[in-house]
Amino acid sequence: MRVAAFTKYDREAASTRQRVLQYLPHLAVAGIDVEVHALLDEAYVRSLASGAASSKTAIAAAYARRFRQLHRVQSFDLIWVYAELFPWLPARVERLAFRSGKPLVYDFDDAFFHPYDDHSNPLVRRALGGKLKPLIRGAAAVCAGNDYLKDYADRAGAKAIVLPTVVDTDQYCPAASRPDRPLTIGWIGSPSTWGFVRPLLPLLAELCRERGIAFSAVGAGAAAEADGFDGLTFTPWSEAGEIAAVQAMDIGIMPLPDEPWARGKSGYKLVQYMACGLPVVASPVGVNAAIVREGETGLLATDPGQWRVALIRLIDDSAMRAAMGQAGRARAVAAYSLQAHAPRLVEVMRRADGG
Repeated sequence: MRVAAFTKYDREAASTRQRVLQYLPHLAVAGIDVEVHALLDEAYVRSLASGAASSKTAIAAAYARRFRQLHRVQSFDLIWVYAELFPWLPARVERLAFRSGKPLVYDFDDAFFHPYDDHSNPLVRRALGGKLKPLIRGAAAVCAGNDYLKDYADRAGAKAIVLPTVVDTDQYCPAASRPDRPLTIGWIGSPSTWGFVRPLLPLLAELCRERGIAFSAVGAGAAAEADGFDGLTFTPWSEAGEIAAVQAMDIGIMPLPDEPWARGKSGYKLVQYMACGLPVVASPVGVNAAIVREGETGLLATDPGQWRVALIRLIDDSAMRAAMGQAGRARAVAAYSLQAHAPRLVEVMRRADGG
């Protein structure tokens, strides 16, 4: 089977690696050959992280290239779309995916519809609010990263399955040894999600000062350095270094506001932490409440007071950290590993192709 995959970004974006690229070797073993076409290249992704302006000429060229690619899919058996084909263009343009008559698998792990249907401008809501629904409704199969997204797809007329965002637990694993360093609370993410951490920074600064611990922020971006305090270390994200960065933490955190966009998140940070044997503290928003087993793999916290209690419990109790980390690792392997879900994606592809 030959598959043409269309992603929003190239491998510089975590979403592309998580939802598409890491599956390719497993699909190849099953006889499914995938050719990946990214809309926006690594320069665009890096501009998002740095805050630099993107080249409008390059973006226009990328859209033109995608139009040409869609006209050359006749030699493929299946189309695989992650997120959307043409950001900020209407539904009729997304429907070009069906012009070839090839079956389509649609995949999403974020609430990509909310920037449109929840936009402050009523004209945007009217023109683009439902732009993804025809793509979802017409797909032969839909893979949703969590139940919130599955419910949206089902309401749009699809019969979606939940395919969680996963990690390769042969690579994401507990550190072999712990160097002599302060206990470290850690967060990994991107500049776009660093804002979710900001409300907790006064608490984290206080804990660093009072308890002699450290806070490690990976991937927050250059602009976040203005939020610095004693005990906080900013580390640029890199694909080669992300596993070691997580392994260097002792407690992983994932704060989220209870807002529509956040409810669509797929909890990738939590999966990374747990696979590396870390106890976690998270906001009980969206899929977080399903990934974290309260009191077993981590703790849930809503307001700063609850966050303080949860973090101090883990800081002060090394046995609790070890037990939760071990339980989290087991849960990640069983429920959120590439090894567990790659066969499911193979089956989705085969069924979509009529096999």
